[in-house]
Amino acid sequence: MASSSSCCNYDVFLSFRGEDTRVSFTCHLYYNLNERTKIKTFIDDEELRRGDEISPALLNAIEGSKISVVIFSKDYASSKWCLNELVKILECKHTNGQIVIPVFYSVSPSDVRHQAGIFGHGFDKLEQQFKEKPEMVQKWRDALKETSHLAGHESTKFRHDAQLVSKIVEDVLKKMEKITVSTDSSNGLVGLNSRIEQIKPFLCMDLWDTVQIVGIWGMGGIGKTTLATAIFNQFSREFEGRCFMSDVRRNIERGDGLEDLQKQILSRILREKLKVDGPNIPQFTKERVRRMKVLIVLDDVSKDGQLEGLIGGLDQYGPGSRIVITTRNKHVLETFPVEKIYRVNGLKFDEAFEHFCNFAFKEKHCPEDFKRESRRVVKYADGNPLVLKVLGSSLKRKSHWGNVLDDLNRICESDIHNMYDILKISFNELTPNVKSVFLDIACFFEGEDKDFVIRILDDSKSYGLNDVNVLIDKSLISVSGNCLQMHDFIARNGATDCSPRI
Repeated sequence: MASSSSCCNYDVFLSFRGEDTRVSFTCHLYYNLNERTKIKTFIDDEELRRGDEISPALLNAIEGSKISVVIFSKDYASSKWCLNELVKILECKHTNGQIVIPVFYSVSPSDVRHQAGIFGHGFDKLEQQFKEKPEMVQKWRDALKETSHLAGHESTKFRHDAQLVSKIVEDVLKKMEKITVSTDSSNGLVGLNSRIEQIKPFLCMDLWDTVQIVGIWGMGGIGKTTLATAIFNQFSREFEGRCFMSDVRRNIERGDGLEDLQKQILSRILREKLKVDGPNIPQFTKERVRRMKVLIVLDDVSKDGQLEGLIGGLDQYGPGSRIVITTRNKHVLETFPVEKIYRVNGLKFDEAFEHFCNFAFKEKHCPEDFKRESRRVVKYADGNPLVLKVLGSSLKRKSHWGNVLDDLNRICESDIHNMYDILKISFNELTPNVKSVFLDIACFFEGEDKDFVIRILDDSKSYGLNDVNVLIDKSLISVSGNCLQMHDFIARNGATDCSPRI
């Protein structure tokens, strides 16, 4: 049921019979998925269908979705468009591994499987209408039968629709987390799972009568944010409210005050925008949060006193709440005070070697003729994942590594303060134009929309798209949600050399 949107990258596609559930159950499900939980969900706003074929926009939406939720209602099988959607959804399941979640809304799985009962009445009429196309009708039957056997949700097993919607959202979140873990594993941090297991005892996830606060401490580029993100993704569904506040230090440097950030945190926990003028948070708002079990991650807290301004006392959150803080400054944690501090150390050599190979060769193993040079690079990186990633990305597809290895030889391999010098090797290999674009992004455009930045760079005749793609290819910048991102360790040091042209 397609809209005119050109975007075909969705988390969830909703397949439903509009006349049955659009303004009731389905709109509530869409709201809870798309608006409350921020799961990008496709819903068709087109009321009327013409012709027998699914529109290209609808096909793109189905193909571009990770999960399809199929809502079987009494008249679902009377719609050829719904049945054609279902056939396409199952094709994506078989070819792309798309996850399909059936919802049996006031109909039973058995009726869907056998096209019986009230569900079968509409199908019988459709079958008569298309009796000259028996192959199409059989495809519909097969699709209904296959989907009816999948694990799903039956409305008759819930007291009311609100419970059913809540259960579906929970199911989608769990499946999305598994998809994210499997998708990110090849590009993620080697050894991440072992680090998660090490930090679990600090979180005390089996104690739900107290509030726990945990610090994650380590040098820049060592993987603190990656670890905190993994913890948030793995455990967030167990909490009533949740907030991941990234780049606290950078947000403050850009002008956001602690009061502004605190309001953002409360807004995300409560899933609503706080309309509060001035510094004081209404007592009723605080009471609401105090009744909730929440998970808060504060990423890159840099100075003493910031924690008090952001989260206040632990008595402001409900029993079972967890607060995770990442920082390079251990003193921030000790003065709050945070009793449980997990130090993130560098990767072991074997882990570091695999991590480097993932970016240099796009596989876990190193070609035999590059092993000696690769071991030298990994040794110089001293277990720092960011350095390994940048160097690996810089060296990929190069047949000769001599210049890079010569530069590394000039750097003291054991002095951690020379990490920036190692990263600068990749910067020095850029053309003058790409260097200028890098510095422009470091000084002005980090966090901005990629297309917007490219338009500005193109206007300055710097061939922005190609230059930005070079930086992405070398892992000096990345793109998240179409926004340009630069690791703080790179941005902070890169900005010191900033001599922008625009």
